[in-house]
Amino acid sequence: MLVSERTLKWAMRFYPPLLFQRIWVERFQRDFRGVDVKIARSILNLNYNRSIFGGTIYAAADPFYAVLFHQILQKRGYKVQVWQKSAEIDYVKPGMSSLYFSARLDDAEISEACSSLDSDGKFVKSYTIEIKNKAGELCATVESTVYIRKLYSIKTESR
Repeated sequence: MLVSERTLKWAMRFYPPLLFQRIWVERFQRDFRGVDVKIARSILNLNYNRSIFGGTIYAAADPFYAVLFHQILQKRGYKVQVWQKSAEIDYVKPGMSSLYFSARLDDAEISEACSSLDSDGKFVKSYTIEIKNKAGELCATVESTVYIRKLYSIKTESR
């Protein structure tokens, strides 16, 4: 489903799995080229050591590359299934304050996905997300692998 950046931001802010973990979409960039996310430290997501629960950090990184690709490719006329195929997280430092990260896609990455979809019907690639605290210190890195499968194209072809 195609939606505006603003509509999706608000929908994801109140999506229960994100809301109750205090994962807050700050903004989607124009044309879904990126997203800025905050993980607010809260009584609802603290672990035994009073830092942000690792599962919350992992959950925060889960959907965003898939969402970005899905919106961008739909606007380009592709009918696709997109999901996170796998992810690996490395916890570097406890999240004792709110955490922040951004996910971005540039023209080359989008072109690479489109070329692969046109030639092979699928696209698989890993992207790194760096999650930092208020002071800008690295707390976790997530290697997120996105899988995109072309269902069919609704683009009009010129002859």
